[in-house]
Order: sequence, then structure tokens, then C-alpha cells
Amino acid sequence: MTSASSTPPPPPPPPPTLYEWAGGMPAIERLMDAFYRKVRQDAVLAPIFAHMSDEHPRHVAHFVAEVLGGPTLYTKERGGHPHMITRHLDRHLTQPQRAQWVRLLLESADEVGVPDDPEFRSALVAYLEWGSRLAVLNSQPGASVDPGAPMPHWGWGVPGGPYRG
Repeated sequence: MTSASSTPPPPPPPPPTLYEWAGGMPAIERLMDAFYRKVRQDAVLAPIFAHMSDEHPRHVAHFVAEVLGGPTLYTKERGGHPHMITRHLDRHLTQPQRAQWVRLLLESADEVGVPDDPEFRSALVAYLEWGSRLAVLNSQPGASVDPGAPMPHWGWGVPGGPYRG
């Protein structure tokens, strides 16, 4: 029996961000380095990235890290989501290119040991599908940039966090 003056138990801690769960910046940078090594060899994607700078994987890692709840490096260094949109304008990306981009990124995630629990992967896949489809839309004729476009922030979604059995 509890007394009326007893305090309720503290709420459970919030789940980690997707960025934290993934392993932080070292894991995201490892992922993007492995991914862009594959891209350079891929018949579908290599032509799109033929003139990619050596810094490109790091820039994308910073963008993805920020979206997944990490530090705001991309916004501070590159200008946030509006800058990313400008990088896709008039590139005429196709659905097959988009699908291959997602496929190679997920293969790379497996190879570098990004967490593969169902909750994390469902959130990661959801972001990659959403973001890659947005990139295709922003690459078509007539697309423009909203200079005030906020940086997307992606969380756990419906699962609400990692499975803790």
C-alpha cells in the first residue's frame, strides 16, 4: 500500500536520437564513405556523381547526421536544407536512379555495421525514401528553392524508439 504523499516513479528516459543510436558522426561518416565508394563504381549512379568532390561524402554525412538528430554542422557550414535543395536543381534525376541510390546506401549500412534492429532500420528506410523522392522532385524542371525551408528532423516514427524486449 502506498501513502498519498509518495511520489510517482520518474518517467522513463527519452529514446536516443537516431543519430545516437546509429553510432554518432563516426558511424555516419563511415557509412557515407563506403556508400560513395560504391557509387563511383555503379553504372547507374557513377555518371551523376562523376564530378563529385572528395569532400562530398563528408558533406552528406553532416546533412544526414543533422536530420537524424545530430549536430547542426551542415546548416552551419553549408546553409541547411535550402543549400541541399540547390545541389539537386536541374539534375533530372529518375526513379531508377533514386531506387539504386537507396539500395546502395542500405547495402553500405549493412557492410559498415549500422544498427539493423527493425525499429532503427524502418526509420532509416522511411527517411531515405522520403528524402530521395524529394531529391527527384527538386531535380525536375521548374523546381525552386524556398530560402526559408527548415532542415528536416527525423525521429523514430510509429515505433517510438528502439525495441527493448
